[in-house]
Amino acid sequence: MPQERPQQSDVQPKLRADARRNRDRLIEVAALAFAEQGAAASLEDIARRTGVGIGTLYRHFQTREHLVEVVYRRELELIATAARELMAEKEPDVALEEWMSRFVGYMAAKRGMASSLKLLFTSNSTLFADGSRILHTAFGELLDTAVEAGSIKGDIEAADVLNALFGIYSIPDGPDWRERANRIVRLVMDGLRAR
Repeated sequence: MPQERPQQSDVQPKLRADARRNRDRLIEVAALAFAEQGAAASLEDIARRTGVGIGTLYRHFQTREHLVEVVYRRELELIATAARELMAEKEPDVALEEWMSRFVGYMAAKRGMASSLKLLFTSNSTLFADGSRILHTAFGELLDTAVEAGSIKGDIEAADVLNALFGIYSIPDGPDWRERANRIVRLVMDGLRAR
C-alpha cells in the first residue's frame, strides 16, 4: 500500500539552534505583520524586521503560502494553548472572555493572510478541517467549564457562539477594527452570562 506524501509544512529538517531561532522569529514577526498590515505585508519587510536577509526567509519558507500556512498553524496552536492556560489560571467566565479577546488577535492575523489562505484552501483542505476542530475543541471546553460553574447560561451551543465570533472577520478594515471587534466580544459575553 503506497504511503501518503507528507504536506510541505510537515517536513521539518533538523535545524541548527541559530537556524531554528531565525525560523521561529520569522514566524512570530510574520504573524504580527499579517495582523498589522494585512495583505500589504511584504516578505522583504518581514525578513528585515526579523533581522535576516530575504534569502534566509526563502530557505525556511519557499513561498508566501508556505509561510502563511505555518503562521496559521502557529496561531491555532496558540489559541488552543491559551484555552488550557486560562482554564487553569482564571475563573471560568473570565477565562472564556479573555480567550475571546485573544480570538480577536487570531482573527486579525487571519484577515491579513486571507488571499493566501484562499489559495491554500484549494490545495490543503485538511488544514482548515484541523483548524476548525482545534477551535471548536478549545472553545467547547472553555464554555462547558463556565456552564458547569454556573457563570454561563446552560442552553448555549458552542458552535453558535463561534459563528457569532466569526462575524468579527467581516468588520470593514479601518483604524477602529479592533475596538469594534472587542465590542462584539463584550456583547457576546453579556448574552452568555447567567443572570
